[in-house]
Formats: sequence, C-alpha cells, structure tokens
Amino acid sequence: MKFFETSKYHSFKKSTYITLRWIAILGQFIAVNLVYFILNFEFNYILSNLVIFLGILSNVYLIIIHKKTQLSDKSAFIFLVIDIFQLGILLYLTGGIINPFIIFILIPSVFSSSNLSFKTNILLVLLTISFIIFLTFYSENLPAPLSDHFHVSSYYYYSIPIALIIALVFLNYFAMIFGKQSRLRKEALAKMEEVMAKEHELLSLGGQAAAAAHSLGTPLSTIKVITNELTKQFKGKKEFKKDLELLSSQVERCNKILKRLTLNPIEEDDFIDKDITIRDYLIEIVSSFKEISKKNFILNFDQDLNSKKITKSLEIIYGLRNFIGNSNKFSKDNIYITLKSDSELTEIIIEDDGSGYPSDILSKIGEPYLKGLNINQKSNTGLGLGLFIGKILLEKNFATVDCRNSITRSGVKVSIRWKNNNLFNI
Repeated sequence: MKFFETSKYHSFKKSTYITLRWIAILGQFIAVNLVYFILNFEFNYILSNLVIFLGILSNVYLIIIHKKTQLSDKSAFIFLVIDIFQLGILLYLTGGIINPFIIFILIPSVFSSSNLSFKTNILLVLLTISFIIFLTFYSENLPAPLSDHFHVSSYYYYSIPIALIIALVFLNYFAMIFGKQSRLRKEALAKMEEVMAKEHELLSLGGQAAAAAHSLGTPLSTIKVITNELTKQFKGKKEFKKDLELLSSQVERCNKILKRLTLNPIEEDDFIDKDITIRDYLIEIVSSFKEISKKNFILNFDQDLNSKKITKSLEIIYGLRNFIGNSNKFSKDNIYITLKSDSELTEIIIEDDGSGYPSDILSKIGEPYLKGLNINQKSNTGLGLGLFIGKILLEKNFATVDCRNSITRSGVKVSIRWKNNNLFNI
C-alpha cells in the first residue's frame, strides 16, 4: 500500500505555495541583513545567507523544473521538510529556542495540515517537534551583544519549547479536522454536480436521441416477439406470468418513448414535463416508486391546498426523490407523506416505520458520508450522501429542511418547508 495519498483532495496549488515561500525567504533575508548591517550585531552572517540561498534554489527548482500546477502529497512533503530544515538551521545559527522568530517553525506543518494526508501531517509534526527539542539544547548564542545581557531562569527557558509543542499539536489537530470536513463536502458537492450535469446532458441530446430511436426499434421488436413466445410457452404458470407481463409493458413503454423522440428529437423526459402543483409533484414521484416497490405509500393532503403551479425544477424533483427514496429503502412497510399549506407556508412531511436515524449521528444529519457506530444496524448502510444531496438541492431552492426521528412513528421524520413567495417564484 502506498504511504503517500494520491487523492486530488490531498494536494495544494503550486503557485500559492511558491508565493508564500518567496515572502518567507524575503523576510529572512531582510531580518538577517538588518540585524547585521543596521544593528551591528555579530553572528555567522555568511552561513546564514547561504542557508537562505538554499531556500531560493529550492523555489527556483519549483518554478522551472517542477512543471505540475499542483503539488502532490509526496512532493509537498519533501518541500515542506526542506522548509523546516532551512528555518531550523537558520534558527540554530541565531540563538535557537530563545530566538523570537522560533514561532515560524510551526508554519510548514500547520500549513500542510488542512491540505495533505494524515500520515504526512504526523511526520511533519514529529519532525518539527524534533527540531524544537534539538534547538532547546543545541544552538549558537544569540547575536552579540544580545547574548551578553540576555539571561533567563531555566523555568522560563524550558517553558518555551513546551508552549511551542502544545501550540503545534493544538493547531494541527483542529486544522486537520476542519480540512477533512472541507474535503468531504467538496467531494459530495462534486458528486451532486455530476448527477445534475448528467441530467442536463440527457436533456440536450437532441438529434442523437432521434438516431438512437431508429437504431433501437429493431432490437425492441425482437424482444417483444420473444416475450410473446414465452408468454405462450409458459401459459398457465403463475410464477412467470407477472414478470412476463411487466417485461411486455416496459417494451411497449420504450416503443412509445422512441416514437415520440423520432417525431421530436429535442423532447425532454416525460417525468414531470410541465409546470404542476406541489401536490402533483408528490403524486408523480410516489407513483414512480410504486412501480418498483412493494411498500405502502400513505398520502395525506390538506383540503385547502394552494392550487398554484410551480415551475418544473430538477433540483426539487431530485431532492424530494432522495428523501422519499430513503424512506422507501429503510422503512419496514409504510411511508407516510403529508402535505400542508396555508397562505404563507407550504410544508411536506415524510415519515416511515423504519428504525430511524442512529442516535450517535442524529446531530450530524445533513453532513456527507455519515456512518453510525453500530455496523449491524440496517439504517447505518448508505446513510449520508443521499441526505446531503437532497438537503443541498432543496435548500438551493429556498426550502428549510429538518431531519429527525419521528415521535409518532418508529422511523424518521423529514420536514421540508417553503415560504410560498419563494416556492412559487422559483
């Protein structure tokens, strides 16, 4: 197994890193020369500038020879190690742990913690801690005449490396946690955008769809002939009757779709192909699940529903289907869908008789890639990404989504609420 991660989320932009390194190198050069020429302090000036020059060479290498625009986990690790060594040697020459610029040795590992892999971060943290400990016991004196007058008690002296190590661990821990959450959200959002892009691509196939309609006509006719022959062959056998009837009806449905595409190649999918009311949205979506599910869908609509139509929205269709699909997947027998509406608000409540959300992730519902601690619990399987996508899509269309366990049912309760002004102006 490879030690370094190759994921696109464990890398950072080379140009940004190069800019930060130039700023650091310029700061080191100004500080060293200011102290030597303006303040007239004495230290190993030539060797200090040689160390800075090595930093310049590594940056030139990044610009000229390293052609990639992104630094991989492995490449970033190598250059950050160079940064730690370069700064560590410079600090060794100018006072070690009591040099006030010692704080800058934390920057490389903290900078990497939100972008690189866990293993890489641990190595960088351990290397930084090693340098802090080394500089505590071994270093040149502070530039003279500072070294002649600067004396501190051992309590204060040894508190400096302890404080630095605590700060290093603390900053890296929080940066890694937030970086991981950010990467997960980026990955989930990328998958959501991919789903939507595929849908729009399907709607724009145009002439290609017409060509496909002509090409598929013959194989569908063959399937229909074989289905009719099988129906005759297995006549009277109930175990095959339902499957053959379903197969025949689906072939007929395909023929109708292809016939329409032949006449109108830019025609869109007929699933919710016009502006309809929110009540009809739910009826159409539930009907699509009834074709493939044996669960009971119990619909409850207010008598005085707003009959105003809303513009067809792929985001709302996908969002509602994700939540209803989750209830269909995890319920035992029944899915309850309630639609309420008044002059100001419209609310959809989806409940089921499943086992509900695991208690250990209930407060995190809506985040991607969630998994409960109990691996044997059915509701732990596949939980997270679908909810995340559904929530994002609906919230993008001005909905407020609340996910919790139902009080009246044994399963989940999802409440999706719109202000009517937002819903009817999408």
